[in-house]
Amino acid sequence: MDAAHEGGTLAEHGEFAVIEAITAAMGEVRRPGADVLVGPGDDAAVLRVRTGHVVVSSDLLVEDRHFRKAWTTAYDLGRRAAAQNLADIAAMGGTATWLTVGLAAPADTPLAWVRDLARGLAEEAALVGADVVGGDLTESGEIVIAVTVLGSCAQSPVLRDGARPGDVVALAGRQGWAAAGLAVLSRGFRSPRTVVEAHRRPAPPYDQGPVAAQAGATAMIDVSDGLLADLGHLARDSGVAIDVDPGVFEVPEPLHAVGAALGVDPLGFVLTGGEDHGLVACFESAADVPQGWLRIGTVGEGEGVTVAGETRSEPGGWTHFSS
Repeated sequence: MDAAHEGGTLAEHGEFAVIEAITAAMGEVRRPGADVLVGPGDDAAVLRVRTGHVVVSSDLLVEDRHFRKAWTTAYDLGRRAAAQNLADIAAMGGTATWLTVGLAAPADTPLAWVRDLARGLAEEAALVGADVVGGDLTESGEIVIAVTVLGSCAQSPVLRDGARPGDVVALAGRQGWAAAGLAVLSRGFRSPRTVVEAHRRPAPPYDQGPVAAQAGATAMIDVSDGLLADLGHLARDSGVAIDVDPGVFEVPEPLHAVGAALGVDPLGFVLTGGEDHGLVACFESAADVPQGWLRIGTVGEGEGVTVAGETRSEPGGWTHFSS
């Protein structure tokens, strides 16, 4: 591609030149691993599958529904799009190995924006040693990013339905930061910068998924919709009740600052906020909880999720097809 024209739009370059630019941008981040026999460029990728379990997850990001271009850079959006899928693999106790990416975008989208998106995707995937091995590109009235990630588990995958009464519940990773950042951005502000950056680019504890699995986690889920909401999914699938102890959370100063500015309890960000993509898991005993995980509750007989024994009137969290 002529470097002098790299600043043009997708329409000016055309589909195949754009695909070439995307592939080149990702190649600058990481060369394909030995398991990638055929990468982007053919009708399909060819991958060498290892023994064990193959795990697959897909997610969509739709402009003005899941992100706003005014609130994030293309690079950060690429990191976020990859992160939410990579966290799903970690929540199964697995490690991600390959991603495919579908992109729909308006014809006047700058090529530079797409290259930055590709670089963000590739750099987030590189954190776990994963490769982007293919995808698709089409024109659309709005930007839509579809990511599918494949990975493997060294042991049986950890599902949502294995929690049992008597288990303890623990959390790995930060919680409530992305929600505080979204609250700030929604009101037209850009500080505290730490929470705004947390919303733009999550930092899931990828390595802790396999750690929890090796420690004997009975159930696990990543916190994408909100802590109480996702615990609700786990409790429902396991047929148990979960009680969260709010006293164990040390609410960080930036969340206190946002809460004070908006006149809300900062603990609400922790309990109902999503998109930090931390991991929450159940273990048979406190002794099984890995180092670095925070014990946040217990599993009992019954159904639903309570906080200090009380049912919240609104569990919060993200739900699709809601206003």
